[in-house]
Amino acid sequence: MKKDIHPNFREVVFRDVSCDFMFLTKSTVEAKDTVEFEGKTYPVVNVDISSESHPFFTGKQKLVDSEGRVERFKKKFSRYQKKN
Repeated sequence: MKKDIHPNFREVVFRDVSCDFMFLTKSTVEAKDTVEFEGKTYPVVNVDISSESHPFFTGKQKLVDSEGRVERFKKKFSRYQKKN
């Protein structure tokens, strides 16, 4: 293999921001922040949905609206409801 062309493969913590669930895995993703997990410091990547908060794995529906999608939808289509 050629040197210095492959990304750094290391341990990274992924944090589900909707339920503050964290898990450790290996990845090549670049992370700017760090977090202490199980006594060690690791790079951390924030995600919106993980197996801890996804309806398929939990068996219950949760509304995770981190980007304001519901409000944008209501605002966009509210003008059509007023006319009818």
